[in-house]
Amino acid sequence: MTARILVVDDILPNVKLLEAKLTSEYYDVVTAMSGEEALEKAKETNPDLILLDIMMPGMDGFEVCQRLKADPVTTHIPVVMVTALTDTHDRVKGLECGADDFLSKPVNDTALMARVRSLIRLKMTIDEWRARELTATQLGVIQEVSSSANEDIQPSSILLLEDMDFEISKIKDTLESKGHTLTIVSTGLDAVKKTSETSYDLMIISLNLQNEDGVRLCSHLRSNEKTRNTPILMIGGEEDIDVIARGLEIGAHDYIVRPIDRHELIARMETQIHRKHFQERLRSSYEVSLSVALTDTLTGLYNRRYFEVHLQKLIENNADSGKTLGVLYTDIDHFKNVNDTYGHTVGDEVLKIFSKRLMENLRGFDLVARIGGEEFVAVLPDTDAKTAHIISERLRRSIMDTSFNTSHAEPLSITTSIGGVIIEGADHTITQVLERADTQLYMAKHGGRNTVFFEGTGQIDPAQYAPQSRPLTGTND
Repeated sequence: MTARILVVDDILPNVKLLEAKLTSEYYDVVTAMSGEEALEKAKETNPDLILLDIMMPGMDGFEVCQRLKADPVTTHIPVVMVTALTDTHDRVKGLECGADDFLSKPVNDTALMARVRSLIRLKMTIDEWRARELTATQLGVIQEVSSSANEDIQPSSILLLEDMDFEISKIKDTLESKGHTLTIVSTGLDAVKKTSETSYDLMIISLNLQNEDGVRLCSHLRSNEKTRNTPILMIGGEEDIDVIARGLEIGAHDYIVRPIDRHELIARMETQIHRKHFQERLRSSYEVSLSVALTDTLTGLYNRRYFEVHLQKLIENNADSGKTLGVLYTDIDHFKNVNDTYGHTVGDEVLKIFSKRLMENLRGFDLVARIGGEEFVAVLPDTDAKTAHIISERLRRSIMDTSFNTSHAEPLSITTSIGGVIIEGADHTITQVLERADTQLYMAKHGGRNTVFFEGTGQIDPAQYAPQSRPLTGTND
């Protein structure tokens, strides 16, 4: 399954309508008919997203959202309020309660699915960072796990791309009144130049520029390493919902609809900056503390100690979530010959390049570890068989297609063999998982090397997964 979504509404036809729409997109849907039931289901089912009605008897959606965000168990679950309320005050109140977005009834399908996919990607990324931090805590190298994304917003540095003077004036007055520093540009070229020179806490991008495509700029900023983790807040009109949806698919984080309400602008801006700082704390606390204790000194990848604890935690999580994960066991073909022929210095260089290629061709929330001399394992959370096949074939091609430039005079041609398994449930030990993956690797080695074998599938046909050009609006793997 792709994700689990909790739908909360006291009117049954509304629940059934949303359930049908989401199920048709292959989401696993859980439902609740009251605020109290919603809080119970959120803890029991650990959803990836909550669609929450506001106007419910007893406990309304605002109170439900506040209680979800106040509980460390559910605080990281994205919440989208689905409501007939259209007043800006209600949107601001919801955002201040911790909601990630508002969708108005009747729900626009394009807006719904774009927002769902965007927030689920975000949830998966945060879940992976939290899982890594928890692993580090269990190993004794981090003392305390971060539990909340709430903090006081300090004066922030914000980039605004807008070419309408009256909008610039309103945004400038609003943000500077809160002590934030605003850099204003009117062209995409200037925005790219500024972001290459300065790091920002938030980028606000107009989708109604006279001579430029704001979504294309969002795509560029999301693909650039320096701005990849900087939140993007889009500005557009009601008529731009399809364009906004495309921006969310590309990786923009949020949007605000014209005419801009100052209070809503502040609320959405603070939500994104809160989230950015929280993710940075997670990343920093785990990276600094683990770099020596839990990584391989040669390649910088995780070592076997970290890998085993982390994989065990993911297997246990699968029992609660009902999701699957992929495990890929790979090593370098004829690596002994490399060492014997060119020396261990060149061999070490090959290991470093090999490791870098693996990292470059995995998703941001996947994990790769070096567990032996030339043996590596990749763990792919929330991954079905088809996706695992695509990723493993991409890894194989990334090694084969480009020669390895080392200190040796001539580039070296290197290939890899990969064995893969898909893990369901929690009834597995680390040893069993590795033995199953190693069996597939053995078959790949004895099947001619430079190939991929999967348990239950056999040899993967490279032609079936040949790389294709991908549309600009596609999501990251």
